[in-house]
Amino acid sequence: MILDIEIANAGAMDERALPELQSRLLNRRSFLFGGAIGVSALGLAGCATNGVSLAEAEKMYGPAPDEKFPIPAVDVSKIDPKYYRQTVRYDSKEEPGTIVVDPANYYVYRIEGDGNATRYGANVGRQGFLWSGEAYVGRKAEWPVWTPPAEMIKRQPEAGKYARGMPGGLDNPLGARTLYLYQKGVYTLYTIYSTSDPETIGTNLTSGCTGLLSQDMIDLYSRTPVKTKVVVLPV
Repeated sequence: MILDIEIANAGAMDERALPELQSRLLNRRSFLFGGAIGVSALGLAGCATNGVSLAEAEKMYGPAPDEKFPIPAVDVSKIDPKYYRQTVRYDSKEEPGTIVVDPANYYVYRIEGDGNATRYGANVGRQGFLWSGEAYVGRKAEWPVWTPPAEMIKRQPEAGKYARGMPGGLDNPLGARTLYLYQKGVYTLYTIYSTSDPETIGTNLTSGCTGLLSQDMIDLYSRTPVKTKVVVLPV
């Protein structure tokens, strides 16, 4: 489930999205921008793809029952296997721990050193909302509260229900974990957040933020302290 989180954070609404969002805002799928993101089921047949087998993927993206809000398993048939979390060769001059966002290829990398990185599949900003540059993790939160900006409420009165904040939970658009990106002490209005919708991975649907599957985001979050450098590559 995706809220157009980046629009909500930045207070900027793509007017073309209003008719659809108005009818979908307050149900579980209300926040899925462009709801017809079609990704056909993949015939995996149990074979290994890019070093990750179907059995390994099902385990990796299995349920997380011990979370504050138990997270269901991901239907891995809805993910292109190239987006499964895995260790890959990735030459970089960045220090281990650095996060590199590659929006052109829908990947997020965590640099591990010795030419290796952990690679995650992601969703990224749509045309007109892409950005690049360096930032850092200024703060991080588990099951964060989401608050729509005044501009969004003005355009979409239904969102006024959450003017004082939408509590954390499975229906909260920020998901289980969120990393907030800063530059020079100022919040950029961009985040790396978690999504439970596998159909969104490998798509451009946000207003600049980057989404990982909840299981991937929990993994990245657990290894990312505040002040971690983040590099967003140009498209």
